[in-house]
Formats: sequence, C-alpha cells, structure tokens
Amino acid sequence: MVLIAAVRDYVNKMLNDVSGPKVLILDAETLPIVSLVLTQSEVLHRDVVLVEKVDSKGGGSGGSSSGGGRGESGGSGAEPMPHLKAVCFLRPTGENVNHLKRHLRNPRFGEYHLFFSNILNSTLIHVLADADAQEAVVQVQEYYADFYALDAFHFTLHVPLNVYSYVSATVDLNNTQRVAERSVDALLALCLSLKKRPTIRFQRGSELARRVAHETGRIMYEAEKPLFDFRRTDALPLLLVVDRRDDPVTPLLMQWTYQAMVHELIGIKDNKVDLSHVPNISPDQREVVLAAGEDEFFRRHMNDNFGDVGNAVAKLVNDLQSKDRRNKGIQTLDDMAAVLESYPEYRRQAGNVAKHVAIMTELQRVVGGRKLMAVSEVEQELACTSGQTAAFEAVAAKLSSQDVADVDKLRLVMLYALRYEQDSPRHLQALINKFNDVCRNPKYKAGLIYTLLRQFGVKRRVADLYGSRDLLNMVARNVKRGLTGVENVYTQHQPLIAQIIDAATKGRLSEADYPFISGNFQQSRTQDLIVFVVGGTTYEEARTVALFNAANPNIRVVLGGTALLNSTRFIEEVSELNHLEASVGLD
Repeated sequence: MVLIAAVRDYVNKMLNDVSGPKVLILDAETLPIVSLVLTQSEVLHRDVVLVEKVDSKGGGSGGSSSGGGRGESGGSGAEPMPHLKAVCFLRPTGENVNHLKRHLRNPRFGEYHLFFSNILNSTLIHVLADADAQEAVVQVQEYYADFYALDAFHFTLHVPLNVYSYVSATVDLNNTQRVAERSVDALLALCLSLKKRPTIRFQRGSELARRVAHETGRIMYEAEKPLFDFRRTDALPLLLVVDRRDDPVTPLLMQWTYQAMVHELIGIKDNKVDLSHVPNISPDQREVVLAAGEDEFFRRHMNDNFGDVGNAVAKLVNDLQSKDRRNKGIQTLDDMAAVLESYPEYRRQAGNVAKHVAIMTELQRVVGGRKLMAVSEVEQELACTSGQTAAFEAVAAKLSSQDVADVDKLRLVMLYALRYEQDSPRHLQALINKFNDVCRNPKYKAGLIYTLLRQFGVKRRVADLYGSRDLLNMVARNVKRGLTGVENVYTQHQPLIAQIIDAATKGRLSEADYPFISGNFQQSRTQDLIVFVVGGTTYEEARTVALFNAANPNIRVVLGGTALLNSTRFIEEVSELNHLEASVGLD
C-alpha cells in the first residue's frame, strides 16, 4: 500500500509524537486526505478528542471526521481548552496561515504543533513567527502528504476547475495557473514522500503538461535542490506528465470491473459511496465506505469483473449464513461464551456483507434498466476493432431503441466520432442528426459531439490511440489477442496508458512525442515510474497500473491526475468546454 502507507505514516507520526489529549485541526483538503488513510476509531485511539476545521470560528465536537462515520466534526462554543494540544495539519497556503494568525492571537489550546503538507516558503514562516506573540507554537514541520491516496498506486487531486486542464493560459491565465500550481505541489510532495528525484518528461503539444513538468523540474533541481538530494539508483526514476486529450475513449466507456463499475454507475468520492437514492435502502447503508485498506473483500475483488464479484458476494452470504446456523446451535455455556467472543466480528462481517449486497443489487438494477450489456458490446467494438460500416449500423440501431438512455446514445455517437471522424464525415453527420431527433434530454445536445472532436479529436492527439498509424503494432496486438483470448467481450479495451507504461519502463518512449524538460538526460529503462495525467484519471487506468505492478514485481508504477473521472464527469467537462467555446473562444 505504497501511497496509503506514505500518507498514513505521516499522520501517525504527527499524532503519536504529540502526547496526551489533543485536537486535530484540518483544512478543506487535509480533512479528506486524512480520512482516506485513517478510520474514525484509529484517530480516536491516538487521543484525538476533537476535530476542527481551521476556518471554523467556533469549536469542534468529539469524534473524528474520518472512518466509518466519515463526516465533518462541528459544533459551537469557542471556550479556552488549555489542557488540549492542537495538532494542525494544513496545506501551506496564505489563506491557512491567515487562519492560524487568528488562532494565535488568542490561543484556545495549550500548545500548537504545526504540520504542513508541503514545502513552506520562508515568507509564510516569518508571518507565523510574528503572529506567535504568546509563544504557543511548539514546532513547525513539513510532512509531505499533499495528495489524495486512493489506492496503493493511485492518487488524485480533486482540482475544482479541472476543465481548465484543457484551456490555454491565453484564454484564462488565473484558472489555468491554479490547476498548474496544484499539480506541481502534489508532484513535489509525492516525490518527497517517496524520496525520489526523477527525470521529467512531458507530452508534446500539451501546454499544461509542459508547464507542470518544467515548474516541477525548476523547483526540484534548482529552487529546492537540497530537499531532493536522495541517493541515486542505477535505474533513474521517471516522472511522465501526459494529457487526458490523448485518450478520451477510456472515460467514455462503460466499466465492468468492481471499483470502476461502482464509480461509473453510482459514484465514489474519497472512497465513499452514496446509496441514499437506492430504493428501500436501509438507513445504515445510505453511505458506505469502499476502501482496500479496511475491507478485505473489496481489496481482493476491486479489479475483478462483474460476474466474478457476483459469485464472490454469493459465497460471502453463504459463509455468513453458515456462521449464523452455528450460532443458533448453542447447547452449553462454552458454546455461549464462544458465540459472545466472536459476536463483534460476526456483526462486522454481517455489515460488510450487507454493504456489498446493496452495492451489487444497485449495479444490477442500473445495468438492467439501461440495457448496458447490449450498449457496452457496441462500445467495445468501437474502441477495439475497425469496421466503419458495421459500426455505423450498430450505433444507428441503438439510437433507434427506446430502451437505451439518452446519455448512452450520446456516448455511442461520441465513441463513433472519435474513431471515424476522418473516415466518413457523411455517416458521422447522419448519426449526429439522428441523435438530435431522438434525444429528449436538453443536457445532451449535438454540440457536445462537435466540441469533443475539436478538443479531443485526432488533431489534438499525439499518441496512436487506435493503432492506425503503425500496422506492425496493430498486427502484433491482434496476434496476441488471438493467442491469449480476452477476458470477455465487455473488457476487451486496454487504455492507452498501458502502452505508455510499457514503452516508458522499457526505455522505448518516443523522445519526439515525450521530450525531457532539458537535453541533459538519456532515455533508459526505469523501475520507478510516476505517470501524472492533466485532465484526470479513471479507475480502469488504475486497474491497469495495479495489474502491471503485480506482474512486474521489480517495477513500481504510480498513477495520479488532476481529477477522478467517469463518463458523467467527463461529459460534464465537455459541456463546460462547449460553453467556454461559445463565451470566450478556445484554441
């Protein structure tokens, strides 16, 4: 659990090193960063009696904002509590330092231990020193946990204006700069937490990827060079900054593995799944947690396909029923003692079973209601095989079906447009016209398809997304597919990032398409690869990384991005780009 362990170790250290009862003070970003790696009970066991937000003008309430009841602590009343020590874990921003100045003018707590999630510049240090007139601050430390650790090898940032990942700085300098700065901050913290100073490459043609790569390199190799003076290894680590534009197909596809499918059809936010909309859901299942670190069943099956997970859940139910029957066969006091001893574990298992049954039931309901198996079969053919005429007929048939939802019709036309935009404009226009005729949802207008092609079409892409430019690679992939087969018709697609990772780790990545930030580096194999996607990642790509790492134990690949995407989020961002095209004009 590389990333989770890195963040968890930092949080444990700050809580364990400050002895006695304490209050944990967090900001809007460090709150979910902590909640992703520690449960509520784990925080409480470290003598945390209050959790507060740094911008709160009142007091907090007992308990924690992480774990099973992962909500924000709150309350009223700002009475002094000199018996408590304040552990502040905050991003090193001017806004947070101003909040700390307010705290330090009239300290409520006996001591203040300040931990920042990234590099704290000297100006802010002097501001804090001047504000600490009552000498309440005991220590100031930098603990590099400035990213959201979703899984062992997958992190995100939740950039609020992620759509500006695709916008030129000449159109909106402020918002594009915010995305760039947050990306740089995360990459610096990540490399410091992993104790790596990588060589850096970026995707040609991506303005944001270039800016992020160069600014990260400037800080790493110049401004803060001593911080990154780690022991060099024979195989240099590599940071590769790429652009979501190169693979718009992956976030548009229906997913059929457990974690990716839950995010696609229900949604996952910081490992939490909102089931409050599910018919007849029990109150204790309205929001559930899916975290590999605390749910053994999920850890084992998060990357399995839907059918296999269904079988595994059925076995989980059968195992629990067997335990229940054994518990009912109490005949002696020893039997009763054994049942009471195992009862807490039994209740935990029962709750876990109920959670996965509820999720799988909802997935099945949505899949059946939207006829997603039939839709997905067409999607996979569009993504993985060529044949324009057959593809046109298949998409046209789905557009004529009243059983297919408008959003799924839009996804099909988008996938067709990306694949065949240059092959047959007449057929594409016919599908767009038909979509306009049958779509009843005003959110899904044909203009989104044109925006998708302008912003993510073949002229915007660097990589060979469909293999059409390299006949030998295409033949090799087809031969391999024929020899090994595919898992099933719904999981044929491999995201582009699989090819990028393979080429990067073997030292075969095109220097023309992915240049270094300077000319002083030579391409070589790497055993430590960080791939950062401006525009965001998907759980299908995270699964690809996890499977690659499992198959290559001597290589470690870490994946991160500005946001976590599913088709709903991606289409929303295409819609935002459509509005920006109309309002300010885009390149």
